[in-house]
Amino acid sequence: MSSSACPPHLNFQRRKPMAHILIVDDDAEILGTVWRALSREGHDIALAESAAQARERIAQRRPDLIVLDIMMPGEDGLTFCESLRQDEEYRTIPILFLSAKWRPDDIVRGLDAGGDDYLTKPFELKELNARVRALLRRIPPPEEKDNVLKVGELELDLGTFQVSTPARKNIQLTSTEYRLLHHLMLHPNRAHSVRELLDEVWQYPSGTGDPDLVRAHIRNLRAKIEPDSRTPRYIHTIHGVGYMVKGSEK
Repeated sequence: MSSSACPPHLNFQRRKPMAHILIVDDDAEILGTVWRALSREGHDIALAESAAQARERIAQRRPDLIVLDIMMPGEDGLTFCESLRQDEEYRTIPILFLSAKWRPDDIVRGLDAGGDDYLTKPFELKELNARVRALLRRIPPPEEKDNVLKVGELELDLGTFQVSTPARKNIQLTSTEYRLLHHLMLHPNRAHSVRELLDEVWQYPSGTGDPDLVRAHIRNLRAKIEPDSRTPRYIHTIHGVGYMVKGSEK
């Protein structure tokens, strides 16, 4: 299904597209609802009803963001997300899961598969739009390319979403992992609460957002960069306070 298959009678003033967003869902009603909501925000939309169709759309044009269902015939959304995270060209595309699977374990599985955010069905369109805006805000601007942020033994490339340690070079991060580590490294030797990280990294309105989002992404970061994630060397837990990246100790 392509965007041209959506209702042609919707007449709203076209603006310059803010972002190119791919929506992947086997439910035509959900596709139409999300298409209308994001189009009204000014985004350029591509649609796919399966992972196979999504791959075709991505090959035609790289999206700025993917809104992805989990339960689809054939390859499911979790497997599709995991495969994108292994692809050098597409691994940094932000992914928002949109799923009827609502249990905490389902959400954690989505985040562990490489999702940047997770919204359960049924959902409010205002919240969908807000989460999309937050994800798009986390995409680094072009002028940050080729800069490297160094804190202690960590080196974060601001243009490639890659971090290096003495033991491992060019570790690829997702866009949300990058934003989270970037924030911690910009403010080293200071503990950041989960609430602060939801506000500053996820950019949710104050008092909203799921703390499990932060914990899951911290866990994923540690799995990628720590020699032993059970005894972290780079991302420290300050019990009762939050998380900290320590700078060089003199």
